[in-house]
Amino acid sequence: MTPEKQKLRIDKYLWAIRLFKTRSQAGDACDKGKIKLNGDNVKASRLVNVGDEYDVKTEAKRWVIKVTGLLEKRVAYPEAIKFYTDITPPDELDQVTFEASSFNTGKRLSKVGRPTKRDRRDIEGFMEY
Repeated sequence: MTPEKQKLRIDKYLWAIRLFKTRSQAGDACDKGKIKLNGDNVKASRLVNVGDEYDVKTEAKRWVIKVTGLLEKRVAYPEAIKFYTDITPPDELDQVTFEASSFNTGKRLSKVGRPTKRDRRDIEGFMEY
């Protein structure tokens, strides 16, 4: 690779190694201060170097990663994990936060909201007597 090819933005890198689903989400995380290098906020346009250690906060987890290689294009997960090392402290691995919306199965909760057709039929059958 030429030295020109070695330039890689942090938002593109985080997207390529699959920490974020889209590149714009990675850029937004940078803008909101959720990506840090040595305790300092990082802009989305910052260039990534091998050996850098980043503190990354996603919706579900806090990561501490060390860059072991540069990856420009998004690849499958088994390939992507070869380009960084997860050095998250063990005590923080237990502190996973989930949003309530991530557990939405699409089914309505019982006894909440409008009655179903079955409920309506039961009510009509009860009212006829």
